[in-house]
Amino acid sequence: MFTDAHYSLISKPWIGVRWRDQDEGPPAVGLRDALVHANRIAALTTGPPPALSALYRILYALTARVTGLDEARKGRDDWLDRRNDVLEAGFDSDRVDAYLEPLHHRFDLFGEHPFLQDPRLAEECPKPAGVNKLVFGRPAGNNHVWFGHHRDADPQPLHPEEAVLHLLMWLYYGPSGRCGTRNVGQTSAADVSAGPLRSSLSYHPEGSCLLETLLAGLVAPTTTDRADSDLCPWEVQALPDPLNPEKPGEGVCSRLTGGWQHAVLLVPGEGGASVDDAYVTWARRTKPPRAEDAYLIWQISQQGNAYPRPADSGRALWRDLDALLLAKATGSAQPRRPAVLSSTAELEEVLDHLTVRTLGFEQDGKTKDVQFVSGRTPAVLHFLGEPEIARSIGDLRQAGELYGRRLDWAVKRAWAGVTAAKKAEECAWSEQAAALYWPGAEQAFWARVHTRSFDDGWRDFRRLAVDIFERVTRAAPPTPRAMRAVEAARPELYGGRKRKQAAAAPTA
Repeated sequence: MFTDAHYSLISKPWIGVRWRDQDEGPPAVGLRDALVHANRIAALTTGPPPALSALYRILYALTARVTGLDEARKGRDDWLDRRNDVLEAGFDSDRVDAYLEPLHHRFDLFGEHPFLQDPRLAEECPKPAGVNKLVFGRPAGNNHVWFGHHRDADPQPLHPEEAVLHLLMWLYYGPSGRCGTRNVGQTSAADVSAGPLRSSLSYHPEGSCLLETLLAGLVAPTTTDRADSDLCPWEVQALPDPLNPEKPGEGVCSRLTGGWQHAVLLVPGEGGASVDDAYVTWARRTKPPRAEDAYLIWQISQQGNAYPRPADSGRALWRDLDALLLAKATGSAQPRRPAVLSSTAELEEVLDHLTVRTLGFEQDGKTKDVQFVSGRTPAVLHFLGEPEIARSIGDLRQAGELYGRRLDWAVKRAWAGVTAAKKAEECAWSEQAAALYWPGAEQAFWARVHTRSFDDGWRDFRRLAVDIFERVTRAAPPTPRAMRAVEAARPELYGGRKRKQAAAAPTA
């Protein structure tokens, strides 16, 4: 059905790039040029953020393969030495071609073995889902129009370079719940589990060029990992059994490119110039145990279960910094830094100028998509080797959050007193205070970090909180009641009034 249409992800320009020399090359490249010219490419410009997060994982797997860094049979030190050799020499174009050329048909977006898709869906699904269903942000079915006037009655085709990004987002960030019906043997089902990265925030080290970025993003394999059993989906000849899937691989590459719950099939337009339709359904009936992705901050729930720190568009990146720098940061959730940073810390040649890019998607665990999340730190990864500084950064972050909470509670109490509300809760003053406090706290935080001045850093946050409390409550009416309410709430900025201990309960 799809053999007449072709779109080679190896050669077609679908990955947006920014060159170190702005006049050096085209604005987009294929997979081959992204690897071969990685030392000349400053950064990837592909978006949206969750698509770039997914693309990084694909590129990490390819990098490991074409460099031989997918194995560490002689130990970690040997692996680190070989990674440094690649950093100095760049990717070998002959090795890149030797890997990609035999698999060229598996990197075709269409054809008999479409890239990361299941061609059986054309026969197993009663009908396609529609191209609007494929595209995140487009309304589909009976949903309301929000971001564009797209209707199922008149679907607009999608360029292949955009379609592959939405394909990746479905595999990594797809929702759970209702999906297209798929019939396999005697099984007919129309429900699916969430993608492995849904609602999460990824942290990726980035250097001054794509070569540094990809090498800094590699996780060192164990001495027992073997390339011939640690396979990526495009290396497996047989299509997976959706009813009895094989056990997920435990090597570096299979962890980067596995755990997907969705099956997708793109329907191309004439000659492969567009994507006109798509099938979106379930890929397996059993969900494997969630592997600890190396690019997430993992936390411990009150029930003792590990879970990734969720993406939150209202939370600034500086509040995660100590969780990136310390093996175990402070906090009740016991956050653990992304495992990749342990390997990044040993890339000493470029550590001083490595930054951290955050990429994610604020979503609920099921079907609701809220907002893309993206951020970038200054060059801070050199602090990985300075645990005392990292702990001081953690103390500074805690102080900033403490006075943020105190300010929030103070203005809520003041508002409740002024309006005679029964309880202090979200209100106009708390929203205004948050909008003023957190950007100011971020500036104060980075000013202290850049100068390594951590003594009495809490004073900056308290001063800021007091100033914002004054500005926000200035809108209170000039009545005795309102003035008393504001003054009664003011001590909350300093921890609240000391309360008398409750009298001991009488003994029987």
